[in-house]
Amino acid sequence: MNTLSLHLLIPTAIHLRSSRAASRPLPRAASPSHLRTTSPLSLRATLSDGSQSVEKQTLEVLEWGALCNQLSPFASTSMGLSATRNADIPVGKSPEESRSLLDETAAALAAMEVMEPRQLGLSEILDLSEIVERAMAGQLLTVRELCAVRSTLMASSSVFEKLRRTAFHDKRVTRLVEKLEGCDFKTTLEHKIGFCIDCTMSVILDRASEDLEIIRSERKRNLENLDSLLKEVSTRIFHAGGIDKPTITKRRSRMCVAIRATHKSLLPGGVVLSVSSSRATCFMEPKEAVELNNMEVRHAHSEKAEEMAILSILTSEVSAAQRGILHLLDRILQLDVAFARASHAKWMNGVYPTLTSEHTKTLDMGGDGTSLAVDIDSVQHPLLLGSVLGSPNGGNLFPVPIDIKVESRSKVVVISGPNTGGKTALLKTLGLISLMSKSGMYLPAKNRPTLPWFDLVLADIGDPQSLEQSLSTFSGHISRICQILDISSENSLVLLDEICSGTDPSEGVALATSILQYIKNRVNVAVVSTHYGDLSRLKDNGTQFQNAAMEFSMETLQPTFRVLWGSTGESNALRVAKSIGFDGSILEHAHEWRERLKPEQEVERKGSLFQSLVEERNKLNLQATKAAALHRDLMNLYRELEHESNDLEKREKALFKKETQKVQEDLSSAKSKMQKLVAEFESQLETVTADQYNSLILKTEEAVADIIEAYCPKDLLLTEEEGYSDYSPQAGEKVIVTGLGGKLGTVVEEPGDDETVLVQQGKMRVRVNRKDIEPLPRTRTSETPNRSKRQVSIKELGSVLQMQSEPVRIQTSKNTLDLRGMRVEEAIYQLDMAISGRESGSILFIIHGMGTGVIKELVLQRLSKHSRVSRYEQANPMNHGCTVAYIK
Repeated sequence: MNTLSLHLLIPTAIHLRSSRAASRPLPRAASPSHLRTTSPLSLRATLSDGSQSVEKQTLEVLEWGALCNQLSPFASTSMGLSATRNADIPVGKSPEESRSLLDETAAALAAMEVMEPRQLGLSEILDLSEIVERAMAGQLLTVRELCAVRSTLMASSSVFEKLRRTAFHDKRVTRLVEKLEGCDFKTTLEHKIGFCIDCTMSVILDRASEDLEIIRSERKRNLENLDSLLKEVSTRIFHAGGIDKPTITKRRSRMCVAIRATHKSLLPGGVVLSVSSSRATCFMEPKEAVELNNMEVRHAHSEKAEEMAILSILTSEVSAAQRGILHLLDRILQLDVAFARASHAKWMNGVYPTLTSEHTKTLDMGGDGTSLAVDIDSVQHPLLLGSVLGSPNGGNLFPVPIDIKVESRSKVVVISGPNTGGKTALLKTLGLISLMSKSGMYLPAKNRPTLPWFDLVLADIGDPQSLEQSLSTFSGHISRICQILDISSENSLVLLDEICSGTDPSEGVALATSILQYIKNRVNVAVVSTHYGDLSRLKDNGTQFQNAAMEFSMETLQPTFRVLWGSTGESNALRVAKSIGFDGSILEHAHEWRERLKPEQEVERKGSLFQSLVEERNKLNLQATKAAALHRDLMNLYRELEHESNDLEKREKALFKKETQKVQEDLSSAKSKMQKLVAEFESQLETVTADQYNSLILKTEEAVADIIEAYCPKDLLLTEEEGYSDYSPQAGEKVIVTGLGGKLGTVVEEPGDDETVLVQQGKMRVRVNRKDIEPLPRTRTSETPNRSKRQVSIKELGSVLQMQSEPVRIQTSKNTLDLRGMRVEEAIYQLDMAISGRESGSILFIIHGMGTGVIKELVLQRLSKHSRVSRYEQANPMNHGCTVAYIK
């Protein structure tokens, strides 16, 4: 049999190999190394088992797995879901890698502004790792598995194209496009599978090979012949009474007919393949159908073998593309996790953190010793916040936000304060957000958090006692601290809770002091909590130490969970015991013993001083909050007014442009009609007789009047009585004072109860009756608007025809030049600069005032000689003290 002549059926670009070669067992290749970014548990592969144990214990104590599990609802692929549930998300092994992960999260957020993650199509991508592994092991892939490979490759290519289109409009998404740019989407393999298999019906197509097409064609013809024969035999048996109805069925993989056992003689030479349970019916293969059934069996076996050969070829193609497919899946996984991080950041309203490479690269707050290595405002514990956001009845149970401020010169931070005050929660919060920033996650904080990049986050939190290992609480702590000191580096973050507790206080203080003195030069930042007051005094002997205290309210006898940086706090054990309801006599004896141990009552005085300082700080914080709120409101109002101003200016320009265009169109239309009317008038003059002149003139005058009335603005036809009856002048408005001989004046004060108005005319101010004030006319003409159409004479026709498309005379601050109060040289210079800066075809309003007239005469003389001035109009009652120049 000629196997798989695919060169005639499949395009050259997707030509398959010979089925003979593919039928040989596939070589078993080594499993490819995964390309995924290192998980937290393998950040330092060279560490010993003990070191990895400390890291694993730290991640368990900080509940890193629970935090990664918060990303699970936002994952789109099965690979992303598995990675987030198993805490196997990418974590940067260097500051650059962590910043790159953060940039990918920012790019995913930018892409989410354009489309939802589900619209990207990541959910259509399947995990092909097991399928590829089976192909590499030489196992034959099924049709469904090959279709899964094809659909995944197509979905991956679609995701890449969608990201490219999004990046074309928003360059921030380019970072995600770069993730897939170097990937091979195996288009040829996808086309081969699509050519050979109909994934909708999950069947191999005839065109997959020439032999398969021939075999199926021959099998089809043989089946048609067999079916036709059996129908004829069954009908003959039915008519002979050998069966109730013609029946064709299959028994033992061979086609046969049903016949009563008493009528077997109707099929001489037939073969009984089976009988019914009642043995009344036999299923017989007629003698004539034996060879056709044999052919059907051979064709079925040949078709199956050919299909297996095609699947073998496609399996070998998948095996050959193993490295490219796994690389593509790894990049898709990173893309899915990036979108999960972005959705998580949006869910908890996270902010982008700034990672510094070294302890010295910090945020400078101004002044010596005030720069901060860790500067985080109002951060909330992500797990506590997540439990509230994920609960439908979370209410107001949000975790208290805390500020973390570690000075750049400090290496060790000692936190003191009351029991249940939040010291352990602070340590866990700092450890978690450090891991989050390394893995590219946004932080649940405000403003722009700044913190160093830590190569290791090591913690001794909780009770490490173990009966199996014969470790007490104290020995368990010391054992873990010893391991931490062995593996920590100058870029590590160390978190120690209740350092050296569980032993004699004097020895515990001594050992804790020695540990902190040792660790201050060997880590980036170490944060420890303690009830030993002597540890807070380490700051007095070195600048590498910093104190912090958890606030305790004396009024409510409850901790506030806020951190007071630079302060020391008391344990307040007796007050806490009292608030719980401890026996009063026991507490009284405890107070007596405390007085005996500390007769100077130093702690009590320090506590009172501390409380007064806390109260003063609270007052200052309240004032600062009010001032910040007032400043924020003022800035919002300013921005709103600025926006309104810009919008008003834009609308004014648009309206001016629209009105100007309308006036130009009206002028052009009127001029055209006038020219047409004149042409008609002149042509009729040549033909009319003398006695028809008057009639022609009257008719033309009426037509001219109609045109003028049609293009004259209706608001200019108001009578003076209608315009002035309810007129009320406004402050700063230019008006005509009829009581002063019709001179132009400026309203200083609006009309009062006595109906008088204060008006300034030149340098003189005078109070006149409101009836003696008129607004400036809207037009330069004083013609009566109610004149009849016949009052338009032929003389007006020429002036109308000479109308030009001049700019609309609207005075604004931008086209006005005020020369009042200037000297001659300065006025000439400002006038030349203003004319040079105006556009062609524009208007310039030059205010020179009345005064002695020197500036006015100078302006008129200059305008008459200037090459850019086409003409000008001198001051008149319509524009008192102002000359209008028309620029060429």
